[in-house]
Amino acid sequence: MKLVILDRDGVINYDSDQFIKSPSEWRPIPGSLEAIARLSHDGYRVVVASNQSGIGRGLFDMDTLNAIHDKMHHAVQDAGGRINAIFYCPHTADSKCKCRKPKTGMFERIGACFNADLSKAYVVGDALRDLNPASQLGARPILVLTGKGLITQREDTLPEGTLVFADLSEAVEHILKS
Repeated sequence: MKLVILDRDGVINYDSDQFIKSPSEWRPIPGSLEAIARLSHDGYRVVVASNQSGIGRGLFDMDTLNAIHDKMHHAVQDAGGRINAIFYCPHTADSKCKCRKPKTGMFERIGACFNADLSKAYVVGDALRDLNPASQLGARPILVLTGKGLITQREDTLPEGTLVFADLSEAVEHILKS
């Protein structure tokens, strides 16, 4: 199975230090929806893996998160693509959960649900919390320079073998050529 796991904020849509708390705040990064469509057309399963501590902080509720994800699904469908699943962690950073990135639990769950060999999967993110667990599980990490990507790149602690691209569109171009 061909699998690509995408972080949401900063990869698919613009990020916000104040969190994306409503559907009106969710705005796609130019080219990201079309990039997902290209993956879909090439037979990739596209899965989103996202920390959503705004729920645990009480900034928004599950209905709001579902509305944001509905907007994202429809936008991707309008571009001709498909997101096969969305996995998220609702917990705050100080929780002891296993699903919050940079822990590997969310990725392990994705692998189990899709019966996928994660060593053949690509993981695209804009932060080390996306790339480190991917690398620990043998997946292929890709950093995009959108969102927090430029700051992450400057930290100079990228997992070995991390590829770096300007945005999701460029990353997908590479994936499709591989």
